[in-house]
Amino acid sequence: MKEAIRKVIEQEALAIQNIPVEDGFVTAIDLIHQQVHQKKGKLVTSGMGKAGQIAANIATTFSSTGTPSVFLHPSESQHGDLGVLQENDVLLVISNSGKTREIIELIELAENLHAGLPLIVISSNPDGTLAKNADAFIYTGNPKEVCPLGLSPTTSTTVMTVIGDALVVSMMNKIGFTNEEYAKRHHGGYLGDKSRMQAKGGK
Repeated sequence: MKEAIRKVIEQEALAIQNIPVEDGFVTAIDLIHQQVHQKKGKLVTSGMGKAGQIAANIATTFSSTGTPSVFLHPSESQHGDLGVLQENDVLLVISNSGKTREIIELIELAENLHAGLPLIVISSNPDGTLAKNADAFIYTGNPKEVCPLGLSPTTSTTVMTVIGDALVVSMMNKIGFTNEEYAKRHHGGYLGDKSRMQAKGGK
């Protein structure tokens, strides 16, 4: 059992190390900075299923680090939630297959509401419909799922999470996000206390 667990960890670690660091990352950061920090829009993330959970996590992490962001559920977007989109926003969607029906429909609806809304896509399929419509495409490297059936999102969602972290940290560096600013957005709990202490020069 322990050896099997080690193999899972090793496979996922290798998938992370093999994420292609290409121009899509840089373009995505530039688009988010342009729309959110220059044009005062926001980042809107979306995804279905497990990818949606990753997209929601990315949105909350961006928001807590100085880049206003919200998660938009692709299905709920068809029942009025699409109205959260504004003309200066930037849309970031995650789809492992690159052809998730609900996400493709969301892109079409968003284009109809605000034509030309910048689109960032994180996917394992560089030839999919989403990738072809993206202003910035971030390739996951299409890692093999560690799931013994090769079906359940496991390694793919790990890689998506790391890509999200890379985007967040890159943006923090780009805007010079400080402990003081973090403390303003994260008042409660251990992290709130720690950020305020660091802002005062503590450790």
